[in-house]
Amino acid sequence: MSRSVAHQPSSIISFSVISQIGTKIRIVPLIFLLLTAVPVWFVCEAIAPQIVRAYTARVDLAIDRLPEETYETVLRRAEAAARAAAQRSFDQDILVTDVSVIVSVQSQGAIAPVLALDVSRPQWRNRPDTQRWATYFKTARSLLFFEQNLTTVPALQNLTTPPPLQNLATPPATTENPITPPATENPTIPPPPVTENPTTPPASN
Repeated sequence: MSRSVAHQPSSIISFSVISQIGTKIRIVPLIFLLLTAVPVWFVCEAIAPQIVRAYTARVDLAIDRLPEETYETVLRRAEAAARAAAQRSFDQDILVTDVSVIVSVQSQGAIAPVLALDVSRPQWRNRPDTQRWATYFKTARSLLFFEQNLTTVPALQNLTTPPPLQNLATPPATTENPITPPATENPTIPPPPVTENPTTPPASN
């Protein structure tokens, strides 16, 4: 005895259909994120551009030592150069928040940094003073041969200036009256000889 069984269509969805539906579900959120991310980026750029692009300006300067110039004079010129560079950096770019300036000096073939100025924009706005914010390098004086010049100058002065003359024998002053020759009297001029007329003998008769 045989029994026939009628096969009904299965209600299970195939795997390929499920994968297609899942792919479509993943694409929709991705498109939504892309569409919303671009406006958010533009808004952030418009609101806070300085925070994103703020940077530190770095400047390196070199000045030459002038003839017969002292270290203090060179230092004053370096401070003036650093002050001008910091002010120029803040004025040229509004996005600069900090400035770093290093000033070097050239002297007798040697070069060495004498000061470094590191200051922020609020600090410089409140007090634009180089001496307040600068850092000085103490070894620059010896590296640039300034101390050597200070030691050689007195030695050269001692060689060029003669020693003072002291205790030199001076002839004694003559207190006696100078000997004057006797006054010469007027010489007596002898009278001229008197010539008498010669007597002529009488004429003979």
